[in-house]
Amino acid sequence: MKDWNQGVSNKFVNELIFLAFHIVPVYEIAYLADALVLNSIEFWSGSNPTASIGEVKTVQGENGEYLVKTNENGYTITKKGEDKSVDLVYNKENNTWNAVADGQSFELVKMNEDGTAVLSLQNGTSMTVTPDAQGIATARIATGNSLFLLQDNKHN
Repeated sequence: MKDWNQGVSNKFVNELIFLAFHIVPVYEIAYLADALVLNSIEFWSGSNPTASIGEVKTVQGENGEYLVKTNENGYTITKKGEDKSVDLVYNKENNTWNAVADGQSFELVKMNEDGTAVLSLQNGTSMTVTPDAQGIATARIATGNSLFLLQDNKHN
């Protein structure tokens, strides 16, 4: 996450995505948060230059190396040495980012036209936050400000 935070210019975007990836109820996301290294705000806006489609970057995270492949509508993230991957898919029509794993899709973040963002929380609820320090603090409180390992919901 450190490399990613240094590469994105908007602190709110950093924090919002960081929080979103810690509250999604899908176990593959457990390693995703520190794997997500994005070099620009393009991830958040949903724009994806066609020149980078198919490009694969190796990213060093806290829990190992990850391969991040740029797709037409998002990214595929795979931990090096593992077969499972997570797709981060931008839905332009709904202005949302979704995690797709094992054939299931989970909405992470929805950007509203007024500039606020709706975070999908682990307990099935959602919260709207503003792109400022107060919004970030509110989101941190709602998520307990801690990283937790997500479990495979099939075994709960």
